[in-house]
Amino acid sequence: MLFTIDVGNSHTVAGLFEGDELIGQWRLKSDWERTDDELAIRYHALFSMAGIDKTKISGIILASVVPTLEAAWVSCCKKYFSENLEKPLFVVSSETISHIISIATDYPEEVGADRLVNAVAAWEQYKQNLIIIDFGTAITFDCVSAKCEYLGGTILPGIAISLDALSTRAAKLPRIDVSTPPDGIIGRNTVQAMKSGILYGYGALVDGLSEKIRGELCPHGEPLRVLATGGMAHLIAPYSKVIEEVNPMLTLSGLHLLYHKN
Repeated sequence: MLFTIDVGNSHTVAGLFEGDELIGQWRLKSDWERTDDELAIRYHALFSMAGIDKTKISGIILASVVPTLEAAWVSCCKKYFSENLEKPLFVVSSETISHIISIATDYPEEVGADRLVNAVAAWEQYKQNLIIIDFGTAITFDCVSAKCEYLGGTILPGIAISLDALSTRAAKLPRIDVSTPPDGIIGRNTVQAMKSGILYGYGALVDGLSEKIRGELCPHGEPLRVLATGGMAHLIAPYSKVIEEVNPMLTLSGLHLLYHKN
């Protein structure tokens, strides 16, 4: 079994693959102060609840954008999940996957591991110019060329950050749930107006920014595909005209792919 771990700023998504089949997936809050022992306790419990024998883990791959948690995870995996590994723990970075994807940015070491994983996974599937939009703590637009080059992208505040800012910086604006849609674009009350602003607003932002990127990435009208992933992708996709596919499993699938490619 392959243990795949994607450590984000807000959540950690872990999965277990048996061959090509994902047999277990867990999404937990990323607590930056967790120790290696605490991580082991949590995942031992999750494996036990799912009836999974951890001694059957033969490979581990880790992508992290939180340095303190990355160190804790590396220690945790080596201490508690490495009994039967076929090869050492693989930690994704610009250096460890530069032979798989060309990273054409000014400072490759600054690019988040999850962004590179998504780029590889999407390119392997489509092998064309791509925009990959990841709706996480931040919203990232990652651009990949048809030649399998990671070109860079854009970073902007995520939906949760924007909602928190509205409710904490404006006295009369409440915390709201955007999982249910507004009645229309013109909000007839505060909650409806906030929902409209977030959902229609981010949808319009995605469409406008994607078209701006298209002009630079595909100046001669080359084919381009726009994909979305991340925890909030399914909320915004219905309000966008350019998102062609939502793939919530893109990062875990990419980790699985990278492990076997490496």
